Amino acid sequence: MGKRRDTSRGAGRLAPPEWLLAGLRPKPARIPWAAAARASVALAAPLAAGIAAGAPQAGVLVSVGAMFGVISDTADAYRMRLITIAVPQLFGAVGITLGALVYGHGWVAVGILTLVALVSGMISSIGAVASSSGLLLLLTAALGAGLPLPGPWWKPPLLFAVGGLFVLVLSLLAWPLRGRAKERAAVAGTYRALADLLEAAGGTEYDGRRLALTQSLNDAYDVVLARRARDHGRRGPLVRLVAQLNVIIPLVESAPAAHLHGGPLPAAFPAAVRELADAVAEGSTGGPALELPAPRTPAEHAVEAALRHVAAVVRTGGPDPHDVGDRLGRPAPLWVRVRNAARDTALSRASWRYGLRLALCVGIAQALVSLIAVERSYWITLTVIFVLKPDFGSVFSRAVLRALGTAAGLVVAAAVLTGVPPGWWDVPVMMLLAPLVPAISAKGYAFQTAALTPVILLLTDILNHQGPELILPRLVDSVIGCAIVLVAGYLLWPESWHTRIGDRLADAVEDAAEYVRSTFGTAGEGDRVRRRRRLYRDLSAVRAEFQRALTEPPPTGARAAAWWPLVIAVERVADATTAARVRVGQGAPPPAPAETADIERRLRELAAALRSSDVLVGAREEPAGEENGVLGPLRQEVRAARAIASPQRRSGLRDPTL
Repeated sequence: MGKRRDTSRGAGRLAPPEWLLAGLRPKPARIPWAAAARASVALAAPLAAGIAAGAPQAGVLVSVGAMFGVISDTADAYRMRLITIAVPQLFGAVGITLGALVYGHGWVAVGILTLVALVSGMISSIGAVASSSGLLLLLTAALGAGLPLPGPWWKPPLLFAVGGLFVLVLSLLAWPLRGRAKERAAVAGTYRALADLLEAAGGTEYDGRRLALTQSLNDAYDVVLARRARDHGRRGPLVRLVAQLNVIIPLVESAPAAHLHGGPLPAAFPAAVRELADAVAEGSTGGPALELPAPRTPAEHAVEAALRHVAAVVRTGGPDPHDVGDRLGRPAPLWVRVRNAARDTALSRASWRYGLRLALCVGIAQALVSLIAVERSYWITLTVIFVLKPDFGSVFSRAVLRALGTAAGLVVAAAVLTGVPPGWWDVPVMMLLAPLVPAISAKGYAFQTAALTPVILLLTDILNHQGPELILPRLVDSVIGCAIVLVAGYLLWPESWHTRIGDRLADAVEDAAEYVRSTFGTAGEGDRVRRRRRLYRDLSAVRAEFQRALTEPPPTGARAAAWWPLVIAVERVADATTAARVRVGQGAPPPAPAETADIERRLRELAAALRSSDVLVGAREEPAGEENGVLGPLRQEVRAARAIASPQRRSGLRDPTL
């Protein structure tokens, strides 16, 4: 008998790479029906008004402003929407003004857009709102420089701002009726995430639920303290929400102790937290006393004591009398935060690097269309901007996904531009296409691109009246833009494809060392709590960054996969530190200062080793101390982290730092 051919290896070679499949898999995300309805009205109504008034171009500009307002409408709390929608729209109005002023001016437009790209890239590193603002500043400048806009110079930004204001008004319609419901829902969601975590203590689902709790805490504090920065009173519902968040910190800290030392908790504990979550969501007070079983272990005792204190604060209707301040620190005044952000951005090497990369790519795109006659050349620059946006994931995979998403969107656009006559029929078509932008954007970058492409093409066709002739040039423009990004924004920057992903993780390890020092040193309670929250927030960001790195092609994606166990090990170090602190609070003998200092030193050594090499290296010495002491589990986690960072090299060579 002949040998059977093994076709699995050949099939594996033909299969798409994992980094590409990861970007094409839709992420699990619920459909925001309210946002979809707002998008349908916000983009279609201006078109109808413009056609009725005999000024379709004006209607298009209002719809463009509304489209970007829909993209920026990501916040749940109503007050946060004032910021996340209004601030980017202001930058967008500035951008479209600059673009309209340099339209048709050749190399002047190249220089201005390159400078705008530098500023846009630098401010994008500040935060989410700044990133959206920088993106909108550059996108609208590119549109203004590439499209003939109607009227005097002030008309396009005014119409654009009207579109964003329309989305803002639609998103705030329920504010008088729902009041602080979004803030209460955010705090109640954190309580429910905490109940899930307590329920998973001692089980295999604990790590995933701890991540969910961290994200929920981040979101809740962002929403509540953003309002707290503008409210300096000591009374009222806002202070109560802050107190309800602050008071669960000891209960959050008791969860690692229960997980590491106590095993599964009685079902009454998470059930009680869910009852308190309902009370927070409804804004109600009072209620019967908690019926909790007698604690059997020190960990259960810590959970029970913290839970009763939480119930006392939630059910009294007022803030915690022992915790009237913001335990994580009240945000500084707005002007102070703006000044500090501007200073940090100007001094940040990362901000300059990203700004220069974006400026180089935009400058090349604009120079190309100035030297070569490319009709409607703005699409090349738009492609460059979208692909290089910093918080969408891997640059390389975004370039590929952008091309695929554009191709999918062009199929829909071709059907629309071919089968739908221009005029009033554009209005119902836009009512159907616009909701897809918020509905499927959360599924992934390729899905967002596919949703935006037919919307943008329909709007630009109202200005150009080119119909199906728009399709093929836009696909070519997208390929050109992606090629510019891959060469000038990826291959020419070794940090993109040879990134030292250990640097970001090393920062988290140093934060863990600081947390150990503050937990068992002389630092105050407020400082310790702030460092714990900062550490867990940083670890959440590290996870997100590594998950983005996993979508890169080799060698970056492979290196991130190799380092992933170390990310988990550092998270376990943080949990073990918190659990040790809870044990000391329950009466365990505190560790000797020398023992704490030794663990801190070894964590700093690990951080230094991560920065000094592109491979996982580290020392092999074991932390000293009593295995049965309060820091025993912490030493084990530190030992595990250092062991992961010291693998045997396959080639048999040993790194000199081992």
